[in-house]
Amino acid sequence: MGEVLFSAVRGLLANKLRSILTTLGILIGVASVIAIVAVGQGASNMIMNSINSLGAHTLSVYQRYSEAGPGRPLTLEDAEALAAPELADKIKAVVPGVWSSGSVNDGVRTKDNAQVLGTHPDYFQLNNALLAKGTYFSKTDVTESRKVIVMGGKLARELFNGADPVNRQVIISGMQFVVVGVLEEAGEGGRGRSTDEMLAMPLSTLQNTLTGPQQPLSQFMVQAHSVEKMDAARAAINQVLRAKHRIDADKPADFEVSDPRELTRSSRQIDTVLTYLILAIGGIALLIGGVGITNIMLVTVTERTREIGIRKAIGATRGAIMGQFLAEATMLSMFGGFLGVVVGVIAGQFSIRGLQLVVVPESVLLAFAVSALIGLFFGALPANRASKLHPIQALRHE
Repeated sequence: MGEVLFSAVRGLLANKLRSILTTLGILIGVASVIAIVAVGQGASNMIMNSINSLGAHTLSVYQRYSEAGPGRPLTLEDAEALAAPELADKIKAVVPGVWSSGSVNDGVRTKDNAQVLGTHPDYFQLNNALLAKGTYFSKTDVTESRKVIVMGGKLARELFNGADPVNRQVIISGMQFVVVGVLEEAGEGGRGRSTDEMLAMPLSTLQNTLTGPQQPLSQFMVQAHSVEKMDAARAAINQVLRAKHRIDADKPADFEVSDPRELTRSSRQIDTVLTYLILAIGGIALLIGGVGITNIMLVTVTERTREIGIRKAIGATRGAIMGQFLAEATMLSMFGGFLGVVVGVIAGQFSIRGLQLVVVPESVLLAFAVSALIGLFFGALPANRASKLHPIQALRHE
């Protein structure tokens, strides 16, 4: 066995450039599989993090838009109806929200078109929006329409140039507000709609200062008591809102209920499609690499016909000849696989527009194992041809 491997290594080193060029197809195939699986896993993680940040049992309700135009707007009365005591066994919390925009000025710097959210204090818990400094605003702040805000971490850092903004005053669309808290930065792919560059204030304050009291809700979030009660909570939402909007059961609703479980299922379906696509792309590249190995090994057999004849003449068996060329083909393929693993793992350390790639160890092992099998499969024909050469004819070959 050792002699076979030694002969195989010696044969490959005799044509270094050819050996390296032969591995390119395998390299590209293995690297592409590892890198694209890393992209798919990174995208899946981003989606799952976004879903999990909203809570595994939190439903979001939006106004529905159709070809006929927008449906009836969502109102605070709708949210209050869902928070009624008789639904408390199904629904744990209801958090309304209105999105707006405005310019923010700290006396020195200005941020135009900042995202402004009017909501209730439970919003922060439902979105896992953690405090870096200060406090959240309270239910009393909502009741009394106080001009207080909680600022996203990135916006606070840019606007105040790293200084502590808590208890500082800011001007939002010409009106003074006090910063009571700053949120931790979530970064890219974080909690649903990013909190990093937003301003959150009591919903009543937003309606009394920036949007007017008649401004409809942008959405509201409904938290079920558990994942097991999500279906019951969703049924309650449909029943209550259809009744308030006077929509018959057989008519389409003018609102939408977003369920994180549906996003999870969609994410898994996308992952499945991507996996098949990745396997197809990688398989084509590996197939091309395998054909290249076959062609190069056939050329090698032709060039070394006389050597094969000499070895057979001095007693080399057919199995030894076949083993040598199979070993050469497998080593070529595994060398390409190794380089492909290195390239794929390096590529998997980067991020693309905030999408952090995640190298999956199973994809590395599988791609490398397939590269070895390709060497065995595509090296079989040349090895078999070499082993069948007649020693006398081989010795006469020029």
